[in-house]
Amino acid sequence: MCRHLAYLGEPRSPAELMFDAPHSLLAQSYAPADMRGGGSVNADGFGLGWYPGGAEPLRYRRSGPLWTDETLPALAASVRAPVFLAAVRNGTTGMPVTEAAAAPFADGRWLFSHNGVVRGWPESLAAPSKQLPITELLTLEAPTDSAVLWALLRARLRAGEDPLSAVTGLVNSIEAAAPGSRLNFLLTDGETLIGTAWTHSLAMLRTAEGVVLASEPCAPDPAWTAVPDRHAVRVSRDGVDLIPLTPERSDPSR
Repeated sequence: MCRHLAYLGEPRSPAELMFDAPHSLLAQSYAPADMRGGGSVNADGFGLGWYPGGAEPLRYRRSGPLWTDETLPALAASVRAPVFLAAVRNGTTGMPVTEAAAAPFADGRWLFSHNGVVRGWPESLAAPSKQLPITELLTLEAPTDSAVLWALLRARLRAGEDPLSAVTGLVNSIEAAAPGSRLNFLLTDGETLIGTAWTHSLAMLRTAEGVVLASEPCAPDPAWTAVPDRHAVRVSRDGVDLIPLTPERSDPSR
């Protein structure tokens, strides 16, 4: 498994959640509270993506443990952004530990992270991947389940599918192909933030300044609430929507 978090709201420093909070992403990298049998530490890479004033996102990724990096704490503290996404990785056995395998993945204005695992990898993703052009598969950033999930989601987005429909549709299609997978996603374009809770934990903090979605609460604050399993969350400037994820609701417009 991995740990990830994202924020949308008034500009703030990513360092507050990544390094300064009582149970920051840094703490979650070496002392996670809810891995659910998916390893004990998240030391196989990390990344931060943020939106600098209306431009496409910037990223900082590395392949080592977050606690060994001497550059990112000061860099994150120097940034104030209205939207950011950060993750630490616990690589599944047999998958490579490289910078390219670390979230967030990016395409244009999109940032994406996957916390979980696709059961039966790689055979289980063979059928869903047939819809992708062969060049997409040959040029994946990394041979990992998360990279394939991102390619599948990216194809839906490029085809003009509504982001929430794209995310929920992908969750349901992967569950059909690989039952029991853990599919906690975070996706943002700098305007809207979408998260899913699918057989793994996702917590939400809503304040007057903004909304945080995270694998685990970043502080022992009762304002943090659990997102129900098999639900999606859509966060925008207009508010927060909670949407059930069921086969009947693969198209949330129904």
